[in-house]
Amino acid sequence: MLINYHTHTTRCGHAVGTDREYVETAIARGLTTLGFSDHVPMPFRDGHESSFRVPIRRLEDYVTSVLALREEYRQQIDIRLGFEAEYYPDLFDAMLDLLRPYPVDYLLLAQHFVDSQERIYNTNPQSNQNAFRRYTDRCLEAMETGRFTYLAHPDLFFFIGDPNVYQWEVMRLCEGAKAMRIPLELNMLGLREHRNYPSERFWRIAGAMQCPVILGCDAHSPADVADPDNLREAEAFAREFGLHPNQDIPLRKPF
Repeated sequence: MLINYHTHTTRCGHAVGTDREYVETAIARGLTTLGFSDHVPMPFRDGHESSFRVPIRRLEDYVTSVLALREEYRQQIDIRLGFEAEYYPDLFDAMLDLLRPYPVDYLLLAQHFVDSQERIYNTNPQSNQNAFRRYTDRCLEAMETGRFTYLAHPDLFFFIGDPNVYQWEVMRLCEGAKAMRIPLELNMLGLREHRNYPSERFWRIAGAMQCPVILGCDAHSPADVADPDNLREAEAFAREFGLHPNQDIPLRKPF
């Protein structure tokens, strides 16, 4: 692994370690590029702030820190400024306007919730096929904006209903991503923590369809950055399902 674009910081409230420690671990483990992509601040109209995001008041601090580290370590590693973001149509333009003053290199799409009400977390087991359809629709709509570099943990939705519905929706998602040349992320955090993703049934379909794939550390501690054991497990998983992860992908500027 030479590149990781999925890295968090303590500002999201559920990660540990200093920004510098993430960079120095990446260098020690041979990465040539490290992208920071903490959970995007979301300008909710009622002033609410999600408990798992960078607070708006800390946005400047996040950007300043990443850019300072980019300059300090420019001879050793390429550091990129990004965000992990949901696509909420009613807030999307406002979110982009919030980020527009900053030199953002990329956005990762991560549809933890279907809409800005953020009522039902998509990793909760669900059998409602309409909910799964909305998840697929929202991901496809987001990718169609052309503003997202890749789809993080695309198999996050924990569907326990009709297997035929599951296959249909996953095929729709994979077909769309492949047509738009947007990589799907094989999420290494899911492997580390034995979550419902990576899903074997999802990646069996994605592998058969030869979808573009990328590995993402989803690092929430410096030790997670290109962790050797985690990386071996991810590579073995990829081989099992005929996946060919590609780290050399173009970053799509969000604006």
